[in-house]
Amino acid sequence: MLASMLLLVIDAVAGFLSLMLLARFFMQWQRVSFHNQVGQFVQATTDWCVKPLRRVLPGMFGLDMASLLPAWAVQTGMVFIEMALRGVSLDANPAGVLLGLWGVGLVELMRMMIYMVIAIVLISAVFSWVNPHAPLAPLFYSLSTPFLRPLRKIIPPIANVDLSPLILLLVLQALLMFVGGLRGAFAPLMFGG
Repeated sequence: MLASMLLLVIDAVAGFLSLMLLARFFMQWQRVSFHNQVGQFVQATTDWCVKPLRRVLPGMFGLDMASLLPAWAVQTGMVFIEMALRGVSLDANPAGVLLGLWGVGLVELMRMMIYMVIAIVLISAVFSWVNPHAPLAPLFYSLSTPFLRPLRKIIPPIANVDLSPLILLLVLQALLMFVGGLRGAFAPLMFGG
């Protein structure tokens, strides 16, 4: 019971940190301004980690690796902590265990990214229906547009209703199912099976 409570707390902290690092990654990738409440909060919670890493981790293809790689490391660490607290024996080859942990950490990071895109699309859709002139509406619109743009080219609005968020949410749900199945692919590396 104590291990489950400790796991809950560690998972919440690790999830929050990963979410903030991914938010920073997405905002920089989309060149979204950090001069808003969300951007300032994201910067304040991640500067301690990202700024020192930028000295040694350059960006790659316009992507902020100093935000993305720590998020991956946090998810990988969380997978290891979860297995340790649950008493899972990792008796396989150490290199295989390390590769398996990195792989599962990457799968968890991808799941978190997909959930983040789902949240961004939902919030953007709600803002467009309820209050399109809200101060944070442009932020979520800017973050969701690159994901919706390809679908908007294919699916025209019907009676001025944009169905692309609905289609994107269905695609993301299918992608979540696919990514969830990838986690088991790394089990043979970790458990020597």
